[in-house]
Amino acid sequence: MNPVTETDVAPSLIATPYYSGFALAHDTYNAITAASDGKIYYVLSSESYEQGGQMYVYDPATDSTNWLADLTDICGEAKANAIPQGKSHVRFYESNGKLYFATHIGVYELIDGMEQLPQNVPNGRKRYPGGHFISYDLASGEFQNLAIAPEGEGILTMTIDHVRGHLYGITWPLGYFIDYNIRANSLKTVGLVSARGEAGVPGADYRVLCRSMVVDPLDGAVYFSTSEGDIDTYHPDKAGIQKLDNVDLRLDYFGKYDPTRPGSMGYNWRKIFWYAPEEVAYGIHGNSGYLFKFDPRQQRIELVERLTSEPSRKSGMFDQFSYGYLGFQLGPDQKTIYYLTGGPIYINGKRVKGEDQIARGGAKGLENLHLITFHIQSRTYRDHGPIVYADGTRPTYVNSLAIGADGSVYTLARFDHNGHEIQDLVKIPAVV
Repeated sequence: MNPVTETDVAPSLIATPYYSGFALAHDTYNAITAASDGKIYYVLSSESYEQGGQMYVYDPATDSTNWLADLTDICGEAKANAIPQGKSHVRFYESNGKLYFATHIGVYELIDGMEQLPQNVPNGRKRYPGGHFISYDLASGEFQNLAIAPEGEGILTMTIDHVRGHLYGITWPLGYFIDYNIRANSLKTVGLVSARGEAGVPGADYRVLCRSMVVDPLDGAVYFSTSEGDIDTYHPDKAGIQKLDNVDLRLDYFGKYDPTRPGSMGYNWRKIFWYAPEEVAYGIHGNSGYLFKFDPRQQRIELVERLTSEPSRKSGMFDQFSYGYLGFQLGPDQKTIYYLTGGPIYINGKRVKGEDQIARGGAKGLENLHLITFHIQSRTYRDHGPIVYADGTRPTYVNSLAIGADGSVYTLARFDHNGHEIQDLVKIPAVV
Protein backbone atom coordinates (compact mmCIF):
# COMPACT_ATOMS: atom_id res chain seq x y z
CA MET A 1 0.00 0.00 0.00
CA ASN A 2 1.05 3.61 -0.42
CA PRO A 3 1.09 5.92 2.61
CA VAL A 4 0.28 9.58 2.25
CA THR A 5 3.49 11.57 2.56
CA GLU A 6 4.10 14.84 4.36
CA THR A 7 4.30 16.59 0.99
CA ASP A 8 0.68 15.79 0.10
CA VAL A 9 -2.38 17.86 0.89
CA ALA A 10 -3.20 17.13 4.53
CA PRO A 11 -5.80 14.35 4.86
CA SER A 12 -9.09 15.42 6.38
CA LEU A 13 -11.27 12.29 6.38
CA ILE A 14 -10.32 9.00 8.07
CA ALA A 15 -11.99 5.99 6.45
CA THR A 16 -12.75 2.70 8.20
CA PRO A 17 -12.22 -0.52 6.22
CA TYR A 18 -14.31 -3.62 6.91
CA TYR A 19 -13.27 -7.18 6.16
CA SER A 20 -16.45 -9.01 5.18
CA GLY A 21 -14.82 -12.44 5.08
CA PHE A 22 -14.15 -12.92 1.37
CA ALA A 23 -10.41 -13.38 0.88
CA LEU A 24 -10.68 -13.26 -2.94
CA ALA A 25 -12.46 -9.89 -2.99
CA HIS A 26 -11.38 -7.92 -6.06
CA ASP A 27 -12.31 -4.57 -7.60
CA THR A 28 -16.03 -3.82 -7.67
CA TYR A 29 -17.70 -1.17 -9.82
CA ASN A 30 -21.01 0.46 -8.87
CA ALA A 31 -22.44 -2.45 -6.88
CA ILE A 32 -23.30 -0.79 -3.55
CA THR A 33 -26.58 0.83 -2.51
CA ALA A 34 -28.30 2.19 0.59
CA ALA A 35 -31.74 0.57 0.85
CA SER A 36 -34.93 1.79 2.54
CA ASP A 37 -34.33 -0.55 5.48
CA GLY A 38 -31.29 1.56 6.42
CA LYS A 39 -28.80 -1.12 5.42
CA ILE A 40 -26.01 -1.04 2.84
CA TYR A 41 -26.04 -3.82 0.24
CA TYR A 42 -22.95 -4.57 -1.82
CA VAL A 43 -21.17 -7.15 -3.98
CA LEU A 44 -17.55 -8.21 -3.62
CA SER A 45 -16.16 -9.29 -6.96
CA SER A 46 -14.03 -12.32 -7.78
CA GLU A 47 -11.50 -12.82 -10.57
CA SER A 48 -11.40 -16.57 -9.89
CA TYR A 49 -12.41 -19.33 -12.28
CA GLU A 50 -13.45 -21.40 -9.26
CA GLN A 51 -15.57 -19.07 -7.13
CA GLY A 52 -17.92 -16.26 -8.07
CA GLY A 53 -18.68 -12.90 -6.49
CA GLN A 54 -20.41 -12.63 -3.14
CA MET A 55 -23.24 -10.40 -1.92
CA TYR A 56 -23.18 -8.86 1.57
CA VAL A 57 -25.11 -6.43 3.73
CA TYR A 58 -23.82 -3.92 6.28
CA ASP A 59 -26.05 -2.86 9.18
CA PRO A 60 -25.10 0.56 10.61
CA ALA A 61 -27.17 -0.15 13.73
CA THR A 62 -24.92 -3.05 14.72
CA ASP A 63 -21.82 -1.95 12.78
CA SER A 64 -21.56 -5.42 11.28
CA THR A 65 -21.44 -7.12 7.88
CA ASN A 66 -23.24 -10.32 6.92
CA TRP A 67 -22.95 -12.63 3.93
CA LEU A 68 -26.11 -13.05 1.85
CA ALA A 69 -25.33 -15.18 -1.19
CA ASP A 70 -22.95 -16.44 -3.87
CA LEU A 71 -23.85 -14.88 -7.22
CA THR A 72 -23.36 -18.13 -9.15
CA ASP A 73 -25.70 -19.95 -6.76
CA ILE A 74 -28.35 -17.24 -7.14
CA CYS A 75 -28.25 -17.75 -10.91
CA GLY A 76 -28.74 -21.51 -10.56
CA GLU A 77 -25.34 -22.31 -12.05
CA ALA A 78 -23.51 -23.83 -9.08
CA LYS A 79 -23.28 -27.19 -10.87
CA ALA A 80 -22.88 -25.89 -14.42
CA ASN A 81 -19.06 -26.19 -14.39
CA ALA A 82 -18.93 -22.89 -16.25
CA ILE A 83 -17.08 -19.64 -15.60
CA PRO A 84 -18.82 -18.28 -12.49
CA GLN A 85 -20.78 -15.08 -12.06
CA GLY A 86 -17.80 -13.05 -10.90
CA LYS A 87 -19.34 -9.71 -10.08
CA SER A 88 -22.09 -7.19 -10.40
CA HIS A 89 -21.27 -4.03 -12.34
CA VAL A 90 -24.48 -2.13 -11.51
CA ARG A 91 -26.17 -0.42 -8.60
CA PHE A 92 -29.08 -2.05 -6.79
CA TYR A 93 -32.40 -0.42 -7.70
CA GLU A 94 -35.19 -0.66 -5.14
CA SER A 95 -38.81 -1.05 -6.25
CA ASN A 96 -41.86 -2.47 -4.45
CA GLY A 97 -39.81 -3.95 -1.62
CA LYS A 98 -37.23 -5.60 -3.86
CA LEU A 99 -33.68 -4.79 -4.93
CA TYR A 100 -33.00 -5.34 -8.62
CA PHE A 101 -29.49 -5.84 -9.97
CA ALA A 102 -27.50 -7.81 -12.55
CA THR A 103 -24.47 -10.10 -12.73
CA HIS A 104 -21.35 -9.92 -14.86
CA ILE A 105 -18.23 -11.92 -15.64
CA GLY A 106 -15.25 -11.43 -13.34
CA VAL A 107 -12.42 -13.05 -15.32
CA TYR A 108 -10.99 -11.89 -18.62
CA GLU A 109 -8.54 -12.94 -21.27
CA LEU A 110 -6.10 -10.15 -22.07
CA ILE A 111 -5.66 -9.74 -25.83
CA ASP A 112 -3.41 -6.87 -26.95
CA GLY A 113 -3.80 -5.36 -23.49
CA MET A 114 -7.61 -5.40 -23.76
CA GLU A 115 -9.96 -7.41 -21.56
CA GLN A 116 -12.02 -9.91 -23.55
CA LEU A 117 -14.38 -12.79 -22.84
CA PRO A 118 -12.20 -15.85 -22.16
CA GLN A 119 -12.04 -18.23 -25.10
CA ASN A 120 -9.32 -20.49 -23.65
CA VAL A 121 -11.05 -21.59 -20.47
CA PRO A 122 -8.89 -23.53 -17.96
CA ASN A 123 -9.71 -26.53 -15.79
CA GLY A 124 -12.20 -28.00 -18.23
CA ARG A 125 -14.79 -25.34 -17.48
CA LYS A 126 -17.41 -24.18 -19.95
CA ARG A 127 -17.49 -20.64 -21.27
CA TYR A 128 -19.38 -17.92 -19.44
CA PRO A 129 -23.15 -18.54 -19.78
CA GLY A 130 -24.17 -14.86 -19.60
CA GLY A 131 -25.17 -12.33 -16.97
CA HIS A 132 -28.52 -12.42 -15.18
CA PHE A 133 -31.12 -9.95 -13.99
CA ILE A 134 -31.79 -10.74 -10.31
CA SER A 135 -34.21 -9.53 -7.62
CA TYR A 136 -33.82 -9.68 -3.84
CA ASP A 137 -36.83 -9.40 -1.53
CA LEU A 138 -35.90 -7.16 1.41
CA ALA A 139 -38.57 -8.67 3.67
CA SER A 140 -38.17 -12.39 2.96
CA GLY A 141 -34.51 -12.45 1.93
CA GLU A 142 -35.39 -14.48 -1.16
CA PHE A 143 -33.56 -14.11 -4.48
CA GLN A 144 -35.22 -14.61 -7.85
CA ASN A 145 -33.38 -15.33 -11.10
CA LEU A 146 -35.28 -13.27 -13.67
CA ALA A 147 -33.54 -13.53 -17.05
CA ILE A 148 -30.20 -14.23 -18.73
CA ALA A 149 -28.44 -11.99 -21.23
CA PRO A 150 -28.06 -13.16 -24.85
CA GLU A 151 -24.95 -14.57 -26.54
CA GLY A 152 -23.10 -15.35 -23.30
CA GLU A 153 -22.66 -11.63 -22.61
CA GLY A 154 -22.29 -10.10 -19.18
CA ILE A 155 -24.57 -7.27 -18.07
CA LEU A 156 -22.42 -4.17 -17.84
CA THR A 157 -24.97 -1.38 -17.43
CA MET A 158 -28.46 -1.32 -15.94
CA THR A 159 -31.24 1.01 -14.86
CA ILE A 160 -34.91 0.71 -13.94
CA ASP A 161 -38.16 2.37 -14.94
CA HIS A 162 -39.92 2.32 -11.57
CA VAL A 163 -43.23 3.51 -13.02
CA ARG A 164 -43.60 1.01 -15.87
CA GLY A 165 -41.66 -1.89 -14.39
CA HIS A 166 -38.83 -2.34 -16.89
CA LEU A 167 -35.16 -3.18 -16.36
CA TYR A 168 -32.82 -1.95 -19.09
CA GLY A 169 -29.33 -3.28 -19.67
CA ILE A 170 -26.32 -2.99 -21.95
CA THR A 171 -24.31 -6.18 -22.28
CA TRP A 172 -20.55 -6.67 -22.53
CA PRO A 173 -18.49 -6.94 -24.65
CA LEU A 174 -20.60 -6.57 -27.82
CA GLY A 175 -23.08 -4.12 -26.33
CA TYR A 176 -26.62 -5.43 -26.82
CA PHE A 177 -29.40 -3.24 -25.44
CA ILE A 178 -31.85 -5.47 -23.53
CA ASP A 179 -35.30 -4.72 -22.09
CA TYR A 180 -36.76 -6.87 -19.30
CA ASN A 181 -40.44 -6.37 -18.52
CA ILE A 182 -40.85 -7.23 -14.83
CA ARG A 183 -44.63 -7.62 -14.92
CA ALA A 184 -44.67 -9.74 -18.07
CA ASN A 185 -41.48 -11.64 -17.12
CA SER A 186 -40.17 -11.22 -20.66
CA LEU A 187 -36.78 -10.24 -22.08
CA LYS A 188 -36.32 -8.43 -25.38
CA THR A 189 -32.99 -8.01 -27.17
CA VAL A 190 -33.25 -4.70 -29.01
CA GLY A 191 -29.88 -4.59 -30.78
CA LEU A 192 -26.27 -3.43 -30.59
CA VAL A 193 -25.78 0.09 -29.25
CA SER A 194 -22.42 1.07 -30.78
CA ALA A 195 -20.62 -0.85 -33.57
CA ARG A 196 -19.18 -4.04 -32.00
CA GLY A 197 -18.65 -2.50 -28.59
CA GLU A 198 -15.56 -3.57 -26.67
CA ALA A 199 -15.29 -6.76 -28.74
CA GLY A 200 -14.47 -4.71 -31.81
CA VAL A 201 -11.12 -4.13 -33.49
CA PRO A 202 -9.29 -0.98 -32.30
CA GLY A 203 -9.17 1.59 -35.05
CA ALA A 204 -12.19 0.04 -36.76
CA ASP A 205 -15.37 -1.14 -35.00
CA TYR A 206 -14.20 -0.90 -31.37
CA ARG A 207 -16.39 1.36 -29.18
CA VAL A 208 -16.22 1.70 -25.40
CA LEU A 209 -19.68 1.14 -23.94
CA CYS A 210 -21.79 3.46 -21.81
CA ARG A 211 -21.76 2.58 -18.10
CA SER A 212 -24.83 4.52 -16.97
CA MET A 213 -28.36 5.06 -18.28
CA VAL A 214 -31.20 7.31 -17.13
CA VAL A 215 -34.98 7.01 -17.44
CA ASP A 216 -37.26 10.01 -17.76
CA PRO A 217 -40.02 8.89 -15.37
CA LEU A 218 -42.59 11.15 -17.01
CA ASP A 219 -42.63 9.46 -20.42
CA GLY A 220 -40.61 6.26 -19.86
CA ALA A 221 -37.84 7.01 -22.35
CA VAL A 222 -34.39 5.69 -21.40
CA TYR A 223 -31.22 7.50 -22.50
CA PHE A 224 -27.61 6.42 -22.89
CA SER A 225 -24.52 7.86 -24.55
CA THR A 226 -21.98 6.55 -27.05
CA SER A 227 -18.23 7.05 -27.28
CA GLU A 228 -18.80 9.15 -30.43
CA GLY A 229 -20.76 11.59 -28.26
CA ASP A 230 -24.26 10.79 -29.47
CA ILE A 231 -27.18 10.47 -27.06
CA ASP A 232 -29.51 7.59 -27.91
CA THR A 233 -32.96 6.81 -26.59
CA TYR A 234 -35.27 3.81 -26.38
CA HIS A 235 -38.91 3.43 -25.42
CA PRO A 236 -40.58 0.01 -25.02
CA ASP A 237 -43.59 1.14 -27.05
CA LYS A 238 -41.48 2.22 -30.01
CA ALA A 239 -39.31 0.34 -32.46
CA GLY A 240 -35.57 0.22 -31.92
CA ILE A 241 -33.03 2.76 -30.70
CA GLN A 242 -33.18 6.36 -31.86
CA LYS A 243 -30.44 9.02 -31.88
CA LEU A 244 -31.25 12.50 -30.63
CA ASP A 245 -30.69 14.88 -33.54
CA ASN A 246 -30.26 18.21 -31.76
CA VAL A 247 -27.83 17.49 -28.92
CA ASP A 248 -24.55 15.64 -28.40
CA LEU A 249 -21.62 15.35 -26.00
CA ARG A 250 -18.86 16.40 -28.39
CA LEU A 251 -17.89 19.40 -26.29
CA ASP A 252 -14.45 21.01 -26.39
CA TYR A 253 -14.35 21.14 -22.57
CA PHE A 254 -14.64 17.34 -22.40
CA GLY A 255 -11.47 16.85 -24.46
CA LYS A 256 -10.77 15.24 -27.83
CA TYR A 257 -11.12 11.50 -28.40
CA ASP A 258 -10.84 8.86 -31.08
CA PRO A 259 -13.87 6.66 -30.30
CA THR A 260 -12.34 3.71 -32.20
CA ARG A 261 -9.46 3.46 -29.71
CA PRO A 262 -9.52 1.94 -26.20
CA GLY A 263 -8.18 3.66 -23.10
CA SER A 264 -10.88 6.21 -22.26
CA MET A 265 -14.67 6.53 -22.14
CA GLY A 266 -14.48 8.88 -25.11
CA TYR A 267 -17.37 11.34 -25.17
CA ASN A 268 -19.57 9.02 -23.07
CA TRP A 269 -20.94 10.36 -19.86
CA ARG A 270 -19.57 8.35 -16.97
CA LYS A 271 -22.56 8.45 -14.62
CA ILE A 272 -25.99 10.08 -14.75
CA PHE A 273 -29.16 10.28 -12.64
CA TRP A 274 -32.62 11.87 -12.91
CA TYR A 275 -33.28 14.99 -10.84
CA ALA A 276 -37.04 15.31 -10.42
CA PRO A 277 -37.27 18.93 -9.11
CA GLU A 278 -35.91 20.27 -12.41
CA GLU A 279 -37.11 17.43 -14.66
CA VAL A 280 -33.58 17.01 -16.03
CA ALA A 281 -30.69 14.59 -15.63
CA TYR A 282 -27.39 15.45 -13.97
CA GLY A 283 -24.35 13.66 -15.32
CA ILE A 284 -20.58 13.64 -15.05
CA HIS A 285 -18.09 13.29 -17.88
CA GLY A 286 -15.45 10.98 -16.47
CA ASN A 287 -12.18 12.15 -17.94
CA SER A 288 -12.75 15.89 -17.66
CA GLY A 289 -14.81 15.73 -14.47
CA TYR A 290 -17.39 18.22 -15.74
CA LEU A 291 -20.87 18.14 -14.19
CA PHE A 292 -23.63 18.87 -16.70
CA LYS A 293 -27.39 19.04 -16.99
CA PHE A 294 -29.17 17.12 -19.74
CA ASP A 295 -32.70 18.20 -20.68
CA PRO A 296 -34.13 15.47 -22.92
CA ARG A 297 -37.21 17.44 -23.94
CA GLN A 298 -35.31 20.53 -24.99
CA GLN A 299 -32.43 18.31 -26.22
CA ARG A 300 -29.94 20.53 -24.43
CA ILE A 301 -26.67 20.04 -22.52
CA GLU A 302 -25.56 22.71 -20.05
CA LEU A 303 -22.22 22.59 -18.25
CA VAL A 304 -22.56 23.35 -14.53
CA GLU A 305 -19.20 22.96 -12.74
CA ARG A 306 -15.97 21.02 -12.83
CA LEU A 307 -16.30 18.51 -9.96
CA THR A 308 -12.73 17.31 -9.87
CA SER A 309 -10.74 17.79 -6.66
CA GLU A 310 -9.31 21.21 -5.84
CA PRO A 311 -5.74 20.06 -6.61
CA SER A 312 -6.95 18.67 -9.97
CA ARG A 313 -8.76 21.91 -10.80
CA LYS A 314 -5.57 23.84 -10.11
CA SER A 315 -3.37 21.47 -12.11
CA GLY A 316 -5.72 21.42 -15.10
CA MET A 317 -4.91 17.75 -15.67
CA PHE A 318 -7.22 14.75 -16.01
CA ASP A 319 -7.31 12.33 -13.09
CA GLN A 320 -5.39 9.05 -13.21
CA PHE A 321 -8.25 6.60 -13.65
CA SER A 322 -8.49 6.15 -17.41
CA TYR A 323 -12.31 6.02 -17.54
CA GLY A 324 -13.05 8.54 -14.78
CA TYR A 325 -14.94 7.64 -11.62
CA LEU A 326 -18.31 5.97 -10.99
CA GLY A 327 -18.74 7.16 -7.38
CA PHE A 328 -21.28 9.85 -8.32
CA GLN A 329 -24.65 9.97 -6.58
CA LEU A 330 -27.43 12.21 -5.30
CA GLY A 331 -27.49 12.29 -1.49
CA PRO A 332 -30.44 11.47 0.78
CA ASP A 333 -31.40 15.16 1.05
CA GLN A 334 -32.14 15.05 -2.70
CA LYS A 335 -30.21 18.31 -3.03
CA THR A 336 -26.53 17.40 -2.75
CA ILE A 337 -24.38 15.50 -5.24
CA TYR A 338 -21.59 13.35 -3.78
CA TYR A 339 -18.58 12.46 -5.88
CA LEU A 340 -15.52 10.34 -5.07
CA THR A 341 -12.71 11.31 -7.38
CA GLY A 342 -8.94 11.58 -7.64
CA GLY A 343 -6.45 14.22 -6.66
CA PRO A 344 -2.84 14.53 -7.80
CA ILE A 345 0.04 13.70 -5.48
CA TYR A 346 2.96 16.11 -5.22
CA ILE A 347 6.36 15.12 -3.92
CA ASN A 348 8.91 17.88 -3.43
CA GLY A 349 6.54 20.17 -5.30
CA LYS A 350 6.40 17.93 -8.38
CA ARG A 351 3.25 16.16 -9.53
CA VAL A 352 3.53 12.36 -9.61
CA LYS A 353 2.81 11.35 -13.20
CA GLY A 354 1.38 8.03 -14.33
CA GLU A 355 1.33 6.33 -17.71
CA ASP A 356 0.21 8.39 -20.68
CA GLN A 357 -2.18 5.72 -21.99
CA ILE A 358 -3.53 2.28 -21.12
CA ALA A 359 -5.85 0.15 -23.27
CA ARG A 360 -8.55 -0.49 -20.62
CA GLY A 361 -10.27 1.01 -17.61
CA GLY A 362 -7.74 1.32 -14.81
CA ALA A 363 -5.41 3.54 -12.85
CA LYS A 364 -2.64 5.07 -14.95
CA GLY A 365 -0.88 6.12 -11.75
CA LEU A 366 -1.25 6.67 -8.03
CA GLU A 367 -3.38 9.53 -6.71
CA ASN A 368 -5.30 10.58 -3.63
CA LEU A 369 -9.02 9.99 -3.12
CA HIS A 370 -11.15 13.09 -2.51
CA LEU A 371 -14.79 13.49 -1.50
CA ILE A 372 -16.55 16.30 -3.36
CA THR A 373 -20.03 17.63 -2.61
CA PHE A 374 -22.09 19.97 -4.78
CA HIS A 375 -25.31 21.53 -3.52
CA ILE A 376 -27.52 21.83 -6.60
CA GLN A 377 -29.75 24.72 -5.54
CA SER A 378 -27.03 27.00 -4.20
CA ARG A 379 -24.39 25.80 -6.70
CA THR A 380 -21.97 25.29 -3.80
CA TYR A 381 -18.90 23.17 -4.55
CA ARG A 382 -16.76 21.78 -1.74
CA ASP A 383 -13.71 19.55 -1.71
CA HIS A 384 -13.64 17.81 1.67
CA GLY A 385 -10.04 16.80 1.15
CA PRO A 386 -8.07 13.55 0.78
CA ILE A 387 -9.34 10.39 2.43
CA VAL A 388 -6.97 8.00 4.19
CA TYR A 389 -7.15 4.99 6.46
CA ALA A 390 -6.03 5.27 10.07
CA ASP A 391 -2.63 3.78 9.19
CA GLY A 392 -2.04 6.55 6.64
CA THR A 393 -2.55 4.47 3.48
CA ARG A 394 -4.83 5.50 0.64
CA PRO A 395 -8.06 3.91 -0.60
CA THR A 396 -7.53 3.05 -4.28
CA TYR A 397 -9.58 1.74 -7.23
CA VAL A 398 -12.71 3.45 -5.90
CA ASN A 399 -15.64 3.29 -8.33
CA SER A 400 -18.74 2.99 -6.18
CA LEU A 401 -20.73 5.13 -3.77
CA ALA A 402 -23.69 4.97 -1.41
CA ILE A 403 -24.79 7.49 1.21
CA GLY A 404 -26.42 6.26 4.38
CA ALA A 405 -29.41 7.89 6.07
CA ASP A 406 -27.09 9.57 8.60
CA GLY A 407 -24.85 10.98 5.87
CA SER A 408 -22.08 8.40 6.23
CA VAL A 409 -20.44 7.68 2.89
CA TYR A 410 -19.83 4.08 1.83
CA THR A 411 -17.68 2.75 -0.97
CA LEU A 412 -15.66 -0.29 -2.01
CA ALA A 413 -11.90 0.26 -2.07
CA ARG A 414 -8.61 -1.54 -1.89
CA PHE A 415 -6.79 -1.96 1.41
CA ASP A 416 -4.37 -4.36 3.05
CA HIS A 417 -5.80 -7.27 5.02
CA ASN A 418 -3.31 -9.56 6.74
CA GLY A 419 -0.62 -8.70 4.21
CA HIS A 420 -2.88 -9.24 1.20
CA GLU A 421 -4.53 -6.48 -0.86
CA ILE A 422 -8.27 -6.93 -1.27
CA GLN A 423 -11.22 -4.67 -2.05
CA ASP A 424 -14.01 -4.46 0.51
CA LEU A 425 -16.42 -2.12 2.26
CA VAL A 426 -15.14 1.26 3.43
CA LYS A 427 -17.02 3.77 5.58
CA ILE A 428 -16.22 7.49 5.40
CA PRO A 429 -17.55 9.86 8.09
CA ALA A 430 -20.48 12.12 7.28
CA VAL A 431 -19.53 15.59 6.09
CA VAL A 432 -21.30 18.86 6.80
